[in-house]
Amino acid sequence: MYEKIAPPKSGDRITFENGKPIVPDNPIIPFIRGDGTGVDLWPASQKVIDAAVATAYGQTRKISWFKIFAGDEACDNYGLYQYLPQDTLQAIQEYGVAIKGPLTTPIGGGIRSLNVALRQINDLYACVRPCKYYQGTPSPHKTPEKLDVIVYRENTEDIYLGIEWRQGTEIGNKLLDILNKELIPATPEHGQKQIRLDSAIGIKPISKTGSQRLVRRAIEHALRLPKGKQQVTLVHKGNIMKYTEGAFRDWGYELAVTEFRQECVTERESWILSNKEKNPDISIEENARQIDPGYDNLTSEKQVEVCQEVENTLNAIWDSHGNGKWKNLVMVNDRIADSIFQQIQTRPAEYSILATMNLNGDYLSDAAAAIVGGLGMGPGANIGDRCAIFEATHGTAPKHAGLDRVNPGSLILSGAMMLEYMGWQEAGDLIKKGLELAISNREVTYDLARLMEPPVDPPLKCSEFAEAIIKHFKD
Repeated sequence: MYEKIAPPKSGDRITFENGKPIVPDNPIIPFIRGDGTGVDLWPASQKVIDAAVATAYGQTRKISWFKIFAGDEACDNYGLYQYLPQDTLQAIQEYGVAIKGPLTTPIGGGIRSLNVALRQINDLYACVRPCKYYQGTPSPHKTPEKLDVIVYRENTEDIYLGIEWRQGTEIGNKLLDILNKELIPATPEHGQKQIRLDSAIGIKPISKTGSQRLVRRAIEHALRLPKGKQQVTLVHKGNIMKYTEGAFRDWGYELAVTEFRQECVTERESWILSNKEKNPDISIEENARQIDPGYDNLTSEKQVEVCQEVENTLNAIWDSHGNGKWKNLVMVNDRIADSIFQQIQTRPAEYSILATMNLNGDYLSDAAAAIVGGLGMGPGANIGDRCAIFEATHGTAPKHAGLDRVNPGSLILSGAMMLEYMGWQEAGDLIKKGLELAISNREVTYDLARLMEPPVDPPLKCSEFAEAIIKHFKD
């Protein structure tokens, strides 16, 4: 029973089995219009999604939309500060897949972020952000078409869990006292370190469970990609935060070489195998020297460790992965977080799926989106084992609300992601094709129009852009 909403009379629920959606031909899908420009974005996006489904499947498939509320619109309907009513949470949990426009983060007490709250309440642990260039989109980069990556960002842990204490509070001071007087001195590797007494304190939890279920989804996605894009890069700052970010990397590798042993090879394993393929008589020590260029400067204990790694790898997977067989498997490697920011710009074609923790993924997905045209062209999804919410990745831009001028590309492409997630690939492909043809034909909203050479004048309205996309379904 709901307080103020009612599901459509026709349609069926999406259910889940082993973390995968089971989708009927007439699914009921809740939608949140969104704040600010959501009043323009959602009608345009819904029209495109419905048209794509109708074009791809005729009368055999259709979405029954279920309007639910969050953000300012929820307060209008449920009362002051009711940004995320129980009706909305219940509908998302019951129907499994939802889509939403941008939401305002409330100022002051209570919910820190509606987006974060929805992810944590529904355990939507994988934030998936494809960053792909669509021909004709203006970009600050000379070769944006070389970037085609999917960011898999862990959604529920890291500093986004929101466990922190303000400077000067009683509990904060108590924690500082325990850390400085008991825990830090009891940990020899911390030496004489002390935290300043006027510090605020935040906790950064990274769990093995959270890390591995995120990497599992990333590898499963990589297995569905063309062979040349079957790669997962673990992004971390483990050289500094060894027990949190470094553990994320280690747990990711552990999952790859156990659960996906026959489908995966690590980068270091590929070097070891490749060295033996080039020289079948290569010694263990020489192989170790080639995979670790600083080998001769290592301590004897470390040299033994590297040699043991080489020997263990050859004993374990030479028969199954050697003689070039590894080249047809998913490559799992890792990169330091600050380095990957540079490399997606200077060597973008080398990367495919980037698996990251929460904060790194937040930065990285926005940086990658900037290369291919900005957040207005960036779709997003939050996916768990029993639920998925697809969303616009940009803000609410309230000064543009109701003017029918903003770019609906992010929400429309999120709709395409939703269709693909449901197994309705043909409809999702139609949306991406129509959007690319509209942009390459210079049929764009003002944000893209002003960046094109020469600028497009007049630009299309938000609603007109949707119509242009639909028009190109037939091309």
